[in-house]
Amino acid sequence: MANQGLDRRTVLEMLSKAAAASQFPGFSRWAFGVGQHHMEDSTAQPSNRHYSPTYFSRSEYRTIEILTDLIIPADETPGAKEAGVAEFIDFMAAHSEQEIQAPMRRGLAWLNATAQNAYGSVFANLSPEQQTAILKSVAYRNHSASQNVTGRAFFLLIRRYATMGYYTSRVGLAELDFPGLRLYTHSPACPHINDPEHLHLPPPRF
Repeated sequence: MANQGLDRRTVLEMLSKAAAASQFPGFSRWAFGVGQHHMEDSTAQPSNRHYSPTYFSRSEYRTIEILTDLIIPADETPGAKEAGVAEFIDFMAAHSEQEIQAPMRRGLAWLNATAQNAYGSVFANLSPEQQTAILKSVAYRNHSASQNVTGRAFFLLIRRYATMGYYTSRVGLAELDFPGLRLYTHSPACPHINDPEHLHLPPPRF
């Protein structure tokens, strides 16, 4: 379930959403939202600072962290957790992404109910093997449980936004060898670090 393939339409959608999201303060994990001094190392990991979710509850957010890490786990490259994908999903849900708000919450409720029925506990408390088994039951079309409309729709939604969050992060763009990272790395920074508005410069002549 890791590293989903991307078509051209998906890439364009991801870039447009990342560019729009970069207008909000605090969206510093993603390449379109950072200053040049953050771009010097395009493979740098996101900060390990504590993140407080703004849309989802803490328990919902924890479940999203687990889900996205199962979908894009770390192997020879950083995974969803290192890229901050759960933060991306929470941020997008909190900023007018109505298409994911109710469906995501409905899906999380379905996930916990399924986990409770199958294993006697909520999804976040299950073993990785049990969590993977539930995801596999709705991830593949030839599985009998994939006919579950709510579960299947939720898996497709969380996978879509996990992929979008990963490949618009600095980690994901480095994985794609995005040329913009190299451009920012090699272009000189403004030397006037103590006067970002350039008030010391003379006014233009024309």
